[in-house]
Amino acid sequence: MAKTKTYELKQRAEAMARTRRRITEAAVALHQSVGPARTSVSEIARRAGVDRATVYRHFPDEAALFRSCSQHYAARNPLPDPARWEDVADPRERLRRALAAIYGYYEQNEELLTNVTRDAEHMAAVRAAGAYRRQWLADVGQGLAEGWDAGARQVGPAIALALDFRTWQTLVRKGGLSTRQAVRLILAMVAGLTCQSDSTRSKARRSREVSG
Repeated sequence: MAKTKTYELKQRAEAMARTRRRITEAAVALHQSVGPARTSVSEIARRAGVDRATVYRHFPDEAALFRSCSQHYAARNPLPDPARWEDVADPRERLRRALAAIYGYYEQNEELLTNVTRDAEHMAAVRAAGAYRRQWLADVGQGLAEGWDAGARQVGPAIALALDFRTWQTLVRKGGLSTRQAVRLILAMVAGLTCQSDSTRSKARRSREVSG
């Protein structure tokens, strides 16, 4: 009898997990096509083959649903592995590899990222669900800013700007650059900052020598 009860509980748990997954997948598909703000519970339920009450039973609020969607999508579309660049000693080459990987990720996931970035501006639950990606980018940016010979104060903000999804969209979708060209432009910008800083310091040193 106990074995039968255990089996029934296991079957029920598996059925609930399948239903939860269908709801999550339906929501992710809608977020990708129309965005979180335009996704209704009724449409999620229709696509998942359940009723609205079932959706709310699994996800009582937007925050719970968005967290599940974010985790589901991230598991199937992981962010680039920093191991691809973090051990590169030369900061310019390290930045090039990171940008190539991250911009490639943006290109592959543009549809969803466009909708989520847009709707996060006025939906707190969407912003909260994307916190892990923002923290990941902040950590990556901090690592990429290390090792430059000069202009460190400017390099950090420049790299943070370069890593932003909207920067990639501006350069590639609005500016008409290829992803490779966008990477080269960013590298030139950051290298220019360090050269400018070197020049400023040289002028200041010469000025002090003349004054002395």
